[in-house]
Amino acid sequence: MSFPWAEEYKPKHPFMRWLDDRLPLPRMVYNATGKGYPVPRNLNHFWNFGVLAGLALVLQIVTGIVLAMHYNSNADTAFASVEHIMRDVNGGWFLRYLHANGASFFFVVVYVHIFRGLYYGSYKAPREMVWMLGLVIFLLMMATAFMGYVLPWGQMSFWASKVITGLFGAIPVVGEPIQNWLLGGFAPDQATLTRFFSLHYLLPFVIAGVVILHIWALHIHGSGNPTGVDVKSPQDTVPFHPYYTAKDGFGVFLALLLLAVLVFFLPNYLGHPDNYIPANPLSTPAHIVPEWYFWPFYAILRAFTFDFILPAKLWGVLAMFGSILLLFFLPWLDKSPVRSGSYRPKFRMFFWILILDVLVLGWCGGMPAEEPYVMISQLATIYYFAHFLIILPVLSWVEKTLPLPNSISESVLHGEAAEAAPLGAAPAKA
Repeated sequence: MSFPWAEEYKPKHPFMRWLDDRLPLPRMVYNATGKGYPVPRNLNHFWNFGVLAGLALVLQIVTGIVLAMHYNSNADTAFASVEHIMRDVNGGWFLRYLHANGASFFFVVVYVHIFRGLYYGSYKAPREMVWMLGLVIFLLMMATAFMGYVLPWGQMSFWASKVITGLFGAIPVVGEPIQNWLLGGFAPDQATLTRFFSLHYLLPFVIAGVVILHIWALHIHGSGNPTGVDVKSPQDTVPFHPYYTAKDGFGVFLALLLLAVLVFFLPNYLGHPDNYIPANPLSTPAHIVPEWYFWPFYAILRAFTFDFILPAKLWGVLAMFGSILLLFFLPWLDKSPVRSGSYRPKFRMFFWILILDVLVLGWCGGMPAEEPYVMISQLATIYYFAHFLIILPVLSWVEKTLPLPNSISESVLHGEAAEAAPLGAAPAKA
């Protein structure tokens, strides 16, 4: 988005002028993160999570590169190479725990980022492409995390790879060839480990490329804000630096502090003890579960227990992938002209029900596939799809929204009194 009041980049040092004239990289950085990028002045701390996601990606790439120097993607020695990293490599235990818990940190940040977008209508026009690129990043993250979970070649790694790749076998006609192609054979083995290691190393750089597109799309129309009102004047914005660099810096400090607590004091809290047992194809764990950040989707997968036209397993696979794919259509499912949930009372109520529903799905996904967890996951799955396919479209037509402020600056400078003023009314006097 072009802001006529944005400060132009004017390098003072002769070398910087020479560089900017031939390769305008300093200008690009300045326009993306400096005074050349005005940002809505009312962004709250939920807007910190985009920067935190970028930080998490950098941590994963850096630690992953170093770990790859010592890891051996051989089915006979992979487990031992992980133990070698933990015991013999200088700082190896720290790098491995930081990488493993960094994945959980990445998903926590991205989940908060997604739900912030859902609440404040970040998927609405003209930012549909920003939203969809974000979902592409999320899908790539899921693929990368799954393949990374397989690499330690412990019991849960082996059996999770067998179960998850087995889902593709439910697809008619092409399912079994796809499954065999993914595994490199008929069961997880050396070919599986080699393929997953190669893709796990490559995909973070693909994610980084999509992140660049995501940020590019964001800068075309500018950041959204908690009111959902478009920027109208210089009073509505402040420069990204130093205001939001300082605010993001505070968020980064708190996030790294929490990550440090997890890495140093609870390094295995989010893992599974069976993954400290070497992979054994002849011994099936009593309860096979993926990592916690896949639990809601795992619960949706297991919610289908009977055949209806199609096999139950295929219904589960379709529902699991459909639960993410329908988010791509959210800009057209929710046609309310008001973006922010702060001004949509009914939407706000159903949003918190959705949060509770996803948490229930996550809880059921981590439990054994038995009653009452299966029945609860079935009810939660029904509500999940009903929220997006029925409730949101109906709310778009029938909901009575609250009056919007005339501008961002009005909502900031005049507080709740300005937010309650009718659309188009003159702002209250200070």
